Amino acid sequence: MTSRPSSFEAHDHAHCVRSALSAAEAACAAQSLRLTPVRRRTLEILLEAHEALGAYDVLARLDADGFGSKPPVAYRALTFLVEAGLAHRIERLNAFVACATPGAEHDPAFLICNRCGTVAEGEAQDALQPSAVAAGFQIERTVVEATGTCPACQEV
Repeated sequence: MTSRPSSFEAHDHAHCVRSALSAAEAACAAQSLRLTPVRRRTLEILLEAHEALGAYDVLARLDADGFGSKPPVAYRALTFLVEAGLAHRIERLNAFVACATPGAEHDPAFLICNRCGTVAEGEAQDALQPSAVAAGFQIERTVVEATGTCPACQEV
């Protein structure tokens, strides 16, 4: 994992959200993608807390904000965000988080707190690469998800 501010550390969350939205807008512009109002709101929902949200949690928030209550509304927006590199699907939780480095090519690794649900994103260090090379295997996608207890929950 690289060292960068983590979701587990105290930080200016409003700045965090503004910065992520700005980076998302730039990434969409660079890829000629359209960040529609429902896509933007979906990303904002993911950014509002540093925990993974299920599609139906996102849908409930979108519905409350007037974007509709049909599941395809949330699934289409989440699929767009994942494909655009603005969000990730946490396989273990069948849920989604906003990407910590939107638009950047990277192999994310996730630290998931079992107690509070906070998810921190870091960068995986090609730990499998030596084994893959030795086996003649070409890695196309890596998913690293670690569960444990965050610093705040350890203090309780």
